Formats: sequence, structure tokens, C-alpha cells
Amino acid sequence: MTLELSDVDLTESSFVSDPYPVLAELRASGPLLWHEPSARWLATTHASVSAVLRNRKLGRLWDDWEPTAEMEPFNALHRNQMMENEDQTHRRLRGSVQRGFGRGHVERMAPRIDELAVSMLDAFSAGETVDVLGAYAEPMPVYVIADLLGVPRADHASLRDWSQGIVHMYEQGVGDDVRAAAVQASLDFSAYVRDVVEHKRRHPDDGLVSHLVEDGGLSDDELVASVVLLLNAGHEASVNVFGNGMHALLSHPDQQSRVTSGEVDVATALEELIRYDAPLQLFERTATADVEIAGQTVSAGQKVACLMGSANRDAAAFADADRFDVGRDPNPHVGFGMGLHFCLGAPLARLELEITIRRLLERFPDLSLTGSAPRRPTWVLRGFSAIEVSL
Repeated sequence: MTLELSDVDLTESSFVSDPYPVLAELRASGPLLWHEPSARWLATTHASVSAVLRNRKLGRLWDDWEPTAEMEPFNALHRNQMMENEDQTHRRLRGSVQRGFGRGHVERMAPRIDELAVSMLDAFSAGETVDVLGAYAEPMPVYVIADLLGVPRADHASLRDWSQGIVHMYEQGVGDDVRAAAVQASLDFSAYVRDVVEHKRRHPDDGLVSHLVEDGGLSDDELVASVVLLLNAGHEASVNVFGNGMHALLSHPDQQSRVTSGEVDVATALEELIRYDAPLQLFERTATADVEIAGQTVSAGQKVACLMGSANRDAAAFADADRFDVGRDPNPHVGFGMGLHFCLGAPLARLELEITIRRLLERFPDLSLTGSAPRRPTWVLRGFSAIEVSL
């Protein structure tokens, strides 16, 4: 049976629950496909996704959500961040944050993350049943980002709620309730960061916000947007990598034992946890000029949706691509993107996840799933809402 592109609904519940069978059919249909229902191209293979992400004629061009007056708090955060800009603006925004990261922040975070992981795990007992996502993975990246930025860990609940309110807008076909929640979260988060910035101006410290203020390369609006981006990207990606990856690991006891026995180190296994069930399934680019990708002409103004989860299951790039193999090496997944917009926080994310997972498996090597884990009803940012395990 031939797949009809017009029948592919990226919001349909069965697709959101398990997109990989449809993604396999899309790859078999071609590397770059025109999807009429969403009026954009779909890049399906590792090669075509890589080509799109690396091509400078395909950029991140922000379009304000409408009605613009109502959506302005949300729009402003995106207009002023590096991920939604190109060329000189992107280089300036990214450069300022990159200089901040370059002042040893990631290296200094390692002992803090390790101490935090140990203290959080001390609250658990062997034989106990816990939601390892909600009790461990969810708060961890917010604590880490809070420490990095130099803001109180005690604010983690608000930071997490604001982040989730904003990123829900990245899904397909969002409704009025999601829009309203995103606007309110944008207002609240922006006000919080502005207060933090003013405090750091008067009382500078060794946190990243102070260094961004000292650098002077960002306007206040850009500084606020950059801080919000760091929290949103750092939190959502880390939680979903941990959840998707740990669920895959615990669903494959033979692979789990390879890690807990020391046969495969956690750093190597982590790359497979990122690849196998991608936390970011779609990343969009817009053609700034006519450009040829995979033998197709993408016209200026047309959008291309890079199907990241599909690229990570492409047999042309990964041997036995649908098999979960913690020892897979090399592992050229696209989990952190490619090209100009390669994830600036990738070193911190890898450090945080490696320590978090290693400490968990050291403490509880025999942990196991207690049953089925509920998925979040989202696909672009793919993850679980809870993962109950027996320690």
C-alpha cells in the first residue's frame, strides 16, 4: 500500500503516540516531500535533514503570531533570541551568550550537578516505587540552569511552569487556550528575568546573567529573551532525553546490563539515548532564496520541516537503525542540530545527563519499569508525562 502524503496528519493521536512507522514510510517515499496539508516540504532522511540544516539559504525566519497585539509578549521573546535570527543578528546574539559560556561555566557546573544528583537520590530508598521523571529528571535541569544563571533554585517550580507554557506553542495546530497560556507565561517569565537583570547590575556575581550584563552585547529585551531561551531549551530537551532514553533503556534489559556492568560507558550510551527516540522531532527552516535539496527545488519563502526523529532512524546512516544499541559508535545523530544553529548548550546538556544517569544507575542498577508510562500528548517535543520505576 502506497503512502498518500495528503493523508499524513502530524497531529493525529496514533502518529503522536508512535510516529516511527509513518516516518519510515515517508523516508521510503523520498528524501524531500511536498506535504500539501501543511504547505511545506518534509525532509525525511539523514542526508536531506543534514543538507537543510547546513545550507545557509535555509534559515530561521520568525513570523509573528497573530493577532500581533495580543501575542506580543510571546512574539517579543522570539524576535530577540538567537534561534529565530540569521546572519549578523544571529552572530551577535549567539556571540554574547557564547562568550558567557566560555568563561568556564560548564566546567564549574560538574561538581554542582554531581552533588545535586547525589542529594536528590538520597531521598529515594531501594525497593521504593517512584516517578523517576517527576521526582528526579524534571527538577534537575531547572536547578542546573538556575545555578548557571545565578538565580535561586527555590524558583524552580515557576521557571518550569513558564517554560512549559511557552514551549507548548511549538506543537502543531495549537488552540486558543495554549496561546493564552503562552502569552501569560511570557509576561511572567519576562518580568522575572528583568528583575534578575536589574539585581545583577547592582550586585554582580559569577553567574551567567552577570556575565551577559557585563558583556554589554545585548539590549535588555535581547538579554531577557536569551535567558528565557536558555531555560526553555535546557529544561525541555534534558527532561525528554532523560525520559525517552531511560524508558528505552529500561525496556531493553540486555542493554541496561551492558551499561550497569561497565561494558559500555554512560557517555557512549547517552548518544544512543538521544538518537533512538528523539526529544525534538521537527525543526523548521525557511528558504531565503531558491535552493536545491535532494534533487528538489525549494522556492524562496517555502518552509522545510526537518523530521529529526526520521533522520535518526535512517538505515543509510545507522546500521540496523531501529535497534536500540547503547554501544553504537559512531553515532552521528542530529539530536543537537547542525550548522549555524547547532545547540550552544550541547556540552552542558551532555554533562548534566551523563552525571544524572550515571549516578542513578550506580545507586539503583536493578531499577525497572513498573508498567506502561503515559506519553505527553505532544510530538514536536516528544516525551513522557511520568515514568514509574521500582528501585
